[in-house]
Amino acid sequence: MAAPNEITVPQLLRLIGLPDAPVIADISVDPDFEADPFLIPGSFRHSHTDPHGLRERIAGRPSVIVCQKGIKLSQGMAALLRSEGLTAEYLQGGNYGWRDHAGAPRIPAGIVPDKLGGNTLWVTRHRPKIDRIACPWLIRRFVDAQARFLFVSPAEVQGVAARYGATPFDVEDVFWSHREDRCTFDTMLTEFGLKTPALEHVATVIRAADTNRHDLSPEAAGLLALSVGLSRQYRSDDEQLVAGLALYDALYRWARDGQDEGHDWPAALKT
Repeated sequence: MAAPNEITVPQLLRLIGLPDAPVIADISVDPDFEADPFLIPGSFRHSHTDPHGLRERIAGRPSVIVCQKGIKLSQGMAALLRSEGLTAEYLQGGNYGWRDHAGAPRIPAGIVPDKLGGNTLWVTRHRPKIDRIACPWLIRRFVDAQARFLFVSPAEVQGVAARYGATPFDVEDVFWSHREDRCTFDTMLTEFGLKTPALEHVATVIRAADTNRHDLSPEAAGLLALSVGLSRQYRSDDEQLVAGLALYDALYRWARDGQDEGHDWPAALKT
């Protein structure tokens, strides 16, 4: 049983990826982190010597504080935050506990693009349909909750990336793009180390819809229809992204918890 103000690895694992997931702050000291440079999905690094800055980053939201072993650093910081009226827990076992839990994904810290002004910045082609909404959803929910996305003319993606320090994705001849018969979402799952059963099932649906191979997944036709509908409904790519995040939130919860549920009408009458 978890102690008061403590959260277990399985409990946190169920929350990561949801739109109301807690803020996860990794305050392990640099030498410890450099010895094992992986991040819990959705977490960010912050120094334990800067509690004021951490309060600003948390901005009043529930938080989980992580250090290497879940002992003095995380317990102390969580207690400091709670003393100021904030909801804060520490992760039982810390990063080591997460690392040793079967099925808990870890993101190699070196693969995450550099942050500009505290957030990653990405750029892709305008008028997104499937991959260019699915990838931002994955990044916002599992990599960087405050990531920003730029949508520009296809011919200008590389130039904008160079001028503004943004990371290009889902265009030809860049790192974050299609590889062989897989789409950019697949690439991100691989590189970010996020191959959980639920996300891999989501990836199959996205790949089927994005590459017009609906034989891979019966849900692909529905995802394509909804994606095209969203693109016609919104003139602003940024507004479309906000609406599309809810679509992929629902798809993820179906893949994680609801694949066995069907629906028919009329329902069988109870005797």
